[in-house]
Amino acid sequence: MKFETIIYEKKDNVAWITLNRPEKFNAQNQTLRSEVMAALEDAKDDDEVQVIVLTGAGDRAFSAGADINMFLDWTTISVITSTKGAKRPYTFIREIPKPVIAMVNGLALGGGCELAMGCDIIIASENARFGQPEISVGVIPGGVGTQMLPRLVGEKKAKEMIFTGDPISAEEALRLGLVNKVVPADKLRETVDEVIKKLKSKSPAILKFAKLAVNKSLDTPLSVGVECETDLFALCFGTQDQKEGAKAFLEKRPAKYTGK
Repeated sequence: MKFETIIYEKKDNVAWITLNRPEKFNAQNQTLRSEVMAALEDAKDDDEVQVIVLTGAGDRAFSAGADINMFLDWTTISVITSTKGAKRPYTFIREIPKPVIAMVNGLALGGGCELAMGCDIIIASENARFGQPEISVGVIPGGVGTQMLPRLVGEKKAKEMIFTGDPISAEEALRLGLVNKVVPADKLRETVDEVIKKLKSKSPAILKFAKLAVNKSLDTPLSVGVECETDLFALCFGTQDQKEGAKAFLEKRPAKYTGK
């Protein structure tokens, strides 16, 4: 599988998707978005892949958002036609039954911030910056930013960020709950590898149920979410991994999960 704007690698049960337009701060044009979707689809369907990582090439940006050159040609009709009902990275990531990590190594603005927010875990370097600056180019966030940001940082802070377009530091993003960890730039890969190792030690089957249950909590009333959780909890007991996990705990040994 050959790509022009991303690097896609699979190694040791991990799929690495690197946005590869460093000279453009990994800005997202149509080609890059299509290639990210293709890589995500492949990683989702590959039974050997247990964890997916998204990052940006270079040390300046995860992704600075959309390539603004596209905005000059877009019209209301063309945007509606291309987005309504179409799968997009930000929402598709939430449907992938595997942990997805954003390794943010610089700017995560606009569509870059939205892409990171779509991931399950965000590990950021100290030089990372997060923001939704779309207001400064005459639009609002269009990749679920207005929907996901308030859920993560609260209504007031989300409105401030979206109304002003001002970015926040990695430390403030950590304080607000937007990211999971902030580490020195030279420790970023090491920290992500540690998280990957921990995730790979868990059951892929049970991780799938856990992700579905948590995502459901954000999409439904509490009563519906609790019912879903109960059903998924019960399904755990129909897996081989649940029996292995319980036996390993009682026998005081590492579990050997098969994802079944």
